[in-house]
Amino acid sequence: MEKSEFYRDARNDLTGPLAGVRVVEATTTWAGPMCGCILADLGADVIKIDALEGDVIRRLPPALPGSPKRVSIWHATLSRNKRNLTLDLRHAEGRSIFLRLAALSDIVVENFRPGTMAKWKLGYSDVRAVKSDIVYVSISGFGQFGPSHSRVGYDPLAQAEGGFMSLNGEVNGPPVKAATFLCDDLAGIHGAIGALAALRHRDATGEGQHVDVALLDAMLFQSDGYLTFGALGLDLPRMGNQFDFSVPTNTFKCRDGSVMAGVLLDTHWKLLSRMIGRPELADDARFKNLAGRQANRGACNALVGQWCAGRAVAEVVATFAEHGVPCAHVRSYADAARDPHVIERDMLQSAVLEDGSAAPVTGPAAKFSRTPTRVRTGAPALGANTDEILEELGIDAPARKRLREMKVI
Repeated sequence: MEKSEFYRDARNDLTGPLAGVRVVEATTTWAGPMCGCILADLGADVIKIDALEGDVIRRLPPALPGSPKRVSIWHATLSRNKRNLTLDLRHAEGRSIFLRLAALSDIVVENFRPGTMAKWKLGYSDVRAVKSDIVYVSISGFGQFGPSHSRVGYDPLAQAEGGFMSLNGEVNGPPVKAATFLCDDLAGIHGAIGALAALRHRDATGEGQHVDVALLDAMLFQSDGYLTFGALGLDLPRMGNQFDFSVPTNTFKCRDGSVMAGVLLDTHWKLLSRMIGRPELADDARFKNLAGRQANRGACNALVGQWCAGRAVAEVVATFAEHGVPCAHVRSYADAARDPHVIERDMLQSAVLEDGSAAPVTGPAAKFSRTPTRVRTGAPALGANTDEILEELGIDAPARKRLREMKVI
């Protein structure tokens, strides 16, 4: 399918499928802002509330090259498509403004330590008092209840306690965290899914609710059944780049790089054996079925490794593709950014930053044929929309001047 065909019925008058939905986001660092980012990308009007000094993510290096204001790459990534309001939530008037804003919104997202928002009188029950059908999403390390709920929770802690690190890394190496903020990302995704499910329920019944997402729960949910393995006492060996149920599957060095390649089905093995010039192995009892290949894993890897070693990556990938066997180039993110397919899929989109410079920002993943999503606006400056948002609440210029003097905004 051509791109133009996919988007042939697209509307250009909407921000996305969530056009008309308003979200108040009182968050910090990554998981909460990621939830808000997804909702904003889907077209919701997301108002990110920052403390007067700004969220820590604004200050984390590295900055985008060429940005006069040294805009953080993290901030540019997470805060696109949002509006920004500075507000001191510890101040009575700041809390009043938050509640007025929540009363006109559909969703509240927060990711402070459990009990913090309630301490500020901005918890679910407080917001529910002014907006009975609010969808209130709380994201935290260990959830709103349970023996560990009050613990400080960050991404690597959930990776550690969720079992991920125990399996990640080389076979005889130490536990290794993910290269990305994996738990934060997953919790943000589940927060957005939870918000949309609760919004659907609200639209059907008029009932709002509190959505509780824990980084640990998100990590365990995405463990591909390994939590069940653990509960049953089944062995879970660290496999590095290999799989127990897929032999041979591994990374293999080529003349100018590496590939990830493997055999998932017995039919793949027959194709692979002919591809590497060893057709007699297609029906060899040692290799023709998974059990045999598991018992002869080293020999399987050696056969593929030897064949790849003298060839260029492009030749290896093309040959595997020609024979219908899975294979991919192990690329850097710089390689991926130059890929015509990645570019055609709009996974990099130019965004104008607060200082007027432009930067390539990661685009939304889901594609919508009728209500396309895109990076509509770059990450806003701290407080860029404060006056605009407060004006919408009926707070006039003299009142805003007084709030500034009081350091509420």
